[in-house]
Amino acid sequence: MKLSKEKRVRDVMTRGVITVPFDAPVSEIAKLLVKEDISGIAVTAPDGEAVGVISEIDIIKFFDHDWNKLTAEDVMSSFVRAIDPETTLKKAADIMRDLNIHRLLILSLSPAPGVPIGILTASDILRASVK
Repeated sequence: MKLSKEKRVRDVMTRGVITVPFDAPVSEIAKLLVKEDISGIAVTAPDGEAVGVISEIDIIKFFDHDWNKLTAEDVMSSFVRAIDPETTLKKAADIMRDLNIHRLLILSLSPAPGVPIGILTASDILRASVK
């Protein structure tokens, strides 16, 4: 199925990104992922700026550890790939493919630069492409 050249990330992204502070316990993050039925979460610094991302697999990598003693900072991927809300879904899909990642953050440009305003997952692109 061909993606519409007109569809933009802003049309498909999930708004109201769920975030956790970098010192949040992994045990609480795991509960939050299950409760909210999501596969990844943004990690923020005290000023609200995105500093990392945690996916289910990031937590599973620490399955044999005590999750109460680990924090978001211990397990997060500090590689935060962000895109503009005006980016096309085709371009977002290309970025995900090329970087072998499953989600992209959409960050505000102002008034608080770097604060997550949305998230786009591979599942979001798939859903949009079959509608």
